[in-house]
Amino acid sequence: MSRNDLIPIGTLARRTGLAVSAIRYYEDRGLVTSIRTGGNQRRFLRSDIRRLSFVQIAQKLGLGLAEIERELAALPQGRTPNVMDWQRISRSLRKEIDSRIQLLTRTRNKLDECIGCGCLSLERCALYNKDDRAAAGGPGPRYVLD
Repeated sequence: MSRNDLIPIGTLARRTGLAVSAIRYYEDRGLVTSIRTGGNQRRFLRSDIRRLSFVQIAQKLGLGLAEIERELAALPQGRTPNVMDWQRISRSLRKEIDSRIQLLTRTRNKLDECIGCGCLSLERCALYNKDDRAAAGGPGPRYVLD
């Protein structure tokens, strides 16, 4: 590992758009690992830009930190992840991501239908909840989550 492979925490923050405190938090969680200089300053691998970018994307997709930690634990420490590493994570998360896409699509479609009806009332809606039949199916948004 060359000296050019290491970057200070401020550079990592600028490159990822994360606050320094967030990077420290992710370091505490084991998502990235710093190397300390003789002056006790944190230095990170340049490849940690990709790791933290993955964290941000995964969080925007709605994945929890535990899921993200599990996936990043499979990536190598000390070297830049390669195509095979990222493909392994993609395969691992594909089913969960596809499920979330289906839920988002179903929710969007139900909202479109409800807005198209014009009543916007789940209690009175003659199309989707006539006589409050949804109550028999249990609590929550039955027509979207089931």
